[in-house]
Amino acid sequence: MNDFQFQNPTKIIFGKDQIKKLADEIPANAKVLMLYGGGSIKSNGIYDQVAEALTKFEVHEMGGIPPNPEYDVLIKALDIIKEKNITYLLAIGGGSVIDGTKFISAAAVYDGASPWDLITRKRPITEGMPFGTVLTLPATGSEMNSGSVITRREMKLKLPIGGPGLFPQFSILDPQVVYSIPQRQIANGLADAFTHVLEQYTTYPAQALLQDRFAEGILQTLVEIAPAIMKDNKDYDAAANFMWSCTMALNGLIQKGVPTDWSIHAIGHELTALYNIDHARTLAIITKSLYTYNLETKKEKLAQMAERVWGVTEGDTQEKARTAINHIEDFYQSLGIKTKLSEYTEDYKGTAEFISERFTERGMTGIGENKNLAPDDVAKIVEMSY
Repeated sequence: MNDFQFQNPTKIIFGKDQIKKLADEIPANAKVLMLYGGGSIKSNGIYDQVAEALTKFEVHEMGGIPPNPEYDVLIKALDIIKEKNITYLLAIGGGSVIDGTKFISAAAVYDGASPWDLITRKRPITEGMPFGTVLTLPATGSEMNSGSVITRREMKLKLPIGGPGLFPQFSILDPQVVYSIPQRQIANGLADAFTHVLEQYTTYPAQALLQDRFAEGILQTLVEIAPAIMKDNKDYDAAANFMWSCTMALNGLIQKGVPTDWSIHAIGHELTALYNIDHARTLAIITKSLYTYNLETKKEKLAQMAERVWGVTEGDTQEKARTAINHIEDFYQSLGIKTKLSEYTEDYKGTAEFISERFTERGMTGIGENKNLAPDDVAKIVEMSY
């Protein structure tokens, strides 16, 4: 097991009707900027619950944060923060709104030339305006981590930021919000969380026995509850396990002491930036090709996954590994998620070369757990995903 440090300061408030506890978590006399997305919170009752909980606070609003939070939209919040003397941010939404709020949090206290520097300078962010979240869409785990991904569509860029200054102070997780989520978004959430675990688990053995079991438990849970939550999103037990699995998949715990990959995400972000494909679906497009291309270096963990998650007992290590890859593909497809780039766009030709060039320009000459996937390898993997 590798050496590690672990600290996660986010307070989780989980369960039915917990939004009413908001007032207990936000500092007295705070001036709150409430941030949300397209407005679905006003039709599903969540907005009203938040408004009722915050009646004693001065609250201002900014809606319209889009999926894949857009830089040019997010920086508009800085004018509101300055004009209204905002002291606290509250994200009400899924990963996009929470990711966007993290960037706003950092930008609100940044005194450099441009907030864009926070994204391009590639340094951990250590300071931000305090914020909390009310999760409305389980998927990304952003409600309990310090990472964020920001899009700048005019540049066709989707880039990560993060650091210890970007943990939410608290996150309220009420599984009942799942009742109003469209099936497509539930499928995306399942696939996103599943792939988050894969990126931290499907590397090479590190004798981190407990972390492996944690990761396998999340994978097994997602596989088990997926049919139930896809069939009936008002199944509270399925919704609760879905929500908590998404959070646990990326709160930092299962990556401690083990090598991690994240090459699926690195490539997937480029597909979103190029074609505006849902984040989770870009991961499903890339996973099989990347694992097949890297079979030799990943076969031990893939075989272990086949045995422990799907109960595969027949075949040697390589055969079990290939079976695991097929099971992963089947899982995505069982959610109604297509797994080839050509099923999302007719303009896929040349994508491999474009992404390879992007990686070269950014100095991303060795990605993956072994830091040995060069841009040429990335091009081959993307082409295999057509």
